Amino acid sequence: MSIEYWTFLSILDICSAPQNMRTVSMAKTGVDAVGRALAILKAFGAERAAMTLTEIAEATDFYKSTVLRLAASLEADGFLVRGTDRLFRPGPELWRLGALYQRGLDLGDLIRPSLHRLVEATGETASFYIAEGDERICLYRVNSPRSVRHHLEEGQRLPIDRGAAGRVLTAYRDFALAGGKKIRDRGFYVSIGERDPEVAAAAVPVIDVYGKLRGALSVSAIRTRFDADARKSAVEVLKSEAKALIGLLPATER
Repeated sequence: MSIEYWTFLSILDICSAPQNMRTVSMAKTGVDAVGRALAILKAFGAERAAMTLTEIAEATDFYKSTVLRLAASLEADGFLVRGTDRLFRPGPELWRLGALYQRGLDLGDLIRPSLHRLVEATGETASFYIAEGDERICLYRVNSPRSVRHHLEEGQRLPIDRGAAGRVLTAYRDFALAGGKKIRDRGFYVSIGERDPEVAAAAVPVIDVYGKLRGALSVSAIRTRFDADARKSAVEVLKSEAKALIGLLPATER
C-alpha cells in the first residue's frame, strides 16, 4: 500500500481520538451514575423504610442535588416512590424483582456454601435445621471429612428439646421458655452430650432482615474433640456465616 494510504489512516486516527475519548468518558459517567443509584436503593432497610432527601444524602454521602436527580429517575421507573409526606420509599418495581428472585430461589443454594465453609474452618460436620412441631429437621448437611465423625442424613428428624440446634430453635420460637433469654442474649448455644452422650455441638440462629427466625446453623463433633478452644472457634465462624446469610436470604413478611 502507498505511503499516502497509511498517512490517510493516521489522520483518521488522530481525528477520531477525541471522539473515542468522549465515548469512554460518557461510558464511565454512566457506570458511575448506576453505582450511585444503586447506593441510594441500598440505603433503605428495615430500620430506614422511608427517608427524606436529607436522610438519603447523609446515608449515601452524596450531595442533595445528586440524590434529587437520581431519585427522580428512580421514581420515574418505579424503583422509588415519594408520598405526600415528601418521604422516599422503595417502589413497586423492587417488589416485582424481589418476587422473581424468591420464586427462582433454592434455599439450599444459599445455605450449602455456608456449610462447606464451616466444615473447612472447623473440620467438623455442619448442618442447617428448621423447626417443625416438637421436632427439628436436618434440612441441609455437609459431613466432616474425618473418618470418625458425627454423621446424620438430610431430612432426619430429631427432638427439638435437646441438642444445640434444638435449643436455639426453641429459644427463638418460644420467648416464654425458661432459659431462652440467656440463649438469645448470647446468640448461641453449646450442648455437650445432651442428645447423644458421645456428641457435642454449637449452634446459632439464622434470622432474616425482619428479625424472623429461619433456622439454625450448627457444627457438631465427637465430644472428645470438641474442647473449649474448638467450641469457641466454632461459635465465631457460625456467627460470621449467620450474619452473612442475613443479606442473602429473601425477607419474609413481618
